[in-house]
Amino acid sequence: MPQISNRAELAPFSPIRKLVPLARKAKKQGVEIFYLNIGQPDFETPCAIKKSLCQYQKCGPENIPYAPSEGIYDAILAWQKYYKDYNIKVNPEDIIITTGGSEAIIFSMAVICDPRDEIIVFEPFYANYKTYAKFLGIKLLPITLSIKNGFHLPEAKKIISKITKKTKAILVCNPSNPAGIVLSKKEIKTIVRIAKRYKLFILADEVYREFIFNGEEHISFMHFSEVKNQVILLDSVSKRFNACGVRIGVLVSKNKKVMQNALKFAQARLSVATTEQKAIIPLLLNSRPYTKKLIAQYRKRRDVVFEGLKNIPGVVCQKPEGAFYVIAKLPIDSSEKFCRWLLEKFRYKNKTVFLAPASDFYMTPGLGRSEARIAYVLNEKKLAEAMKILKRAVLEYNKQ
Repeated sequence: MPQISNRAELAPFSPIRKLVPLARKAKKQGVEIFYLNIGQPDFETPCAIKKSLCQYQKCGPENIPYAPSEGIYDAILAWQKYYKDYNIKVNPEDIIITTGGSEAIIFSMAVICDPRDEIIVFEPFYANYKTYAKFLGIKLLPITLSIKNGFHLPEAKKIISKITKKTKAILVCNPSNPAGIVLSKKEIKTIVRIAKRYKLFILADEVYREFIFNGEEHISFMHFSEVKNQVILLDSVSKRFNACGVRIGVLVSKNKKVMQNALKFAQARLSVATTEQKAIIPLLLNSRPYTKKLIAQYRKRRDVVFEGLKNIPGVVCQKPEGAFYVIAKLPIDSSEKFCRWLLEKFRYKNKTVFLAPASDFYMTPGLGRSEARIAYVLNEKKLAEAMKILKRAVLEYNKQ
């Protein structure tokens, strides 16, 4: 019998999706499930996107061609306009449109690293970074953050202590999935100084740029001219436009060598879907009126979840500052067991909640064992009910 690769064997399942079969089974049994496991917002996809898709499909050319590998030029110009609105000045040649933000992450890792090279990450982090790194033979070097200070960064010397001759980059998600933090200007400047001093790339995952709850503007790593050739910006329309299924992302860099070589990978996968690229153009050209409304809605949702968690005895969490996630330390022995139990056995009025175990958002074994990530992507009424169900579940679980 032929053997599969160690790379495949060692690749982790998604902590967000691995329990989906249990949810499907519960749903078939008539159980109402509050899906707080995945960052898929329940807001309606903008009419401009849906209208554009319909118009192109009905009235477009008889033959839908491949798009250019770097992206349709009008869509690239729309991305350029979008970034200009956030004081990020880029040229069309600094942009490659990708199949979701995921492909942008993979391309960037592949361009800057050879197998066994290293990338510094701050744990807990977006779990799929691990899978992409395994796929490419890259080693992630974790720096553990603490729930006690809301998962903010440690002092510079702790970051520097992780750097070796094989370290190529620092990977930062800001605002953070899964921790919900927003880095301060001081924290961002610390990373910029370290990257400049040690000649490291900065992989800047800024998918949640708009979702900051303190009223301040997002600070992009692209704003720092001293590292303009070291920053690779990773982005997507999925969250900001509530269009996860459209699968349009982007890789942006002022580094010509990075872009020339990323284009090789883009050419190898041929192109991103033509119709979807065209569909997002109207929103990119005028995004602020739409996303401004979302910020207020997510702030309300954040507050409902945070207040609900505070009412559960023994829960430890900090108030999220951005994105739409919170990691909570629950008074349980194992969030993996607890999340399975919620779907397989626990019912309250024939309802339950679906959370993501947080241990898979860490690299270091044993960390996050009693923590869960909650995505507050439902309306306030549903979230309030979900928190009441979660409180009852924690109490019942601990009586076993």
